[in-house]
Amino acid sequence: QVQLVESGGGLVQAGDSLRLSCAASGRTFSSFRMAWFRQAPGKEREFVSAITWNGGTTDYAASVKGRFAISRDNAKNALYLQMNSLKPEDTAIYYCAAQTRYYTNPYSKVTADFGSWGQGTQVTVSS
Repeated sequence: QVQLVESGGGLVQAGDSLRLSCAASGRTFSSFRMAWFRQAPGKEREFVSAITWNGGTTDYAASVKGRFAISRDNAKNALYLQMNSLKPEDTAIYYCAAQTRYYTNPYSKVTADFGSWGQGTQVTVSS
């Protein structure tokens, strides 16, 4: 099973940029479609972005499209999320996850289809 650890979160001002990283351990990292989810206090965990095993297909939530960019480096077992033009509404704990169930939807955006999760990294955007 793939182990995931996020880093790069912090406190920033609205309009700033931040780059999150997710380090993976496990020999099959490159086989998984990877995603970022986020969860604000008192809210459900929501989909942010995802990327296929070879980086060929990316998906973004409407709220972040045009501002965030997901990427991966399989040689480094790493996943990234470049966040630009940050807004206070982006404040949340950000989690990276590996999709482990594909039969429902190979391009899933639901948490149940992701079997491996990191511990999360806090992103706080002040106004």
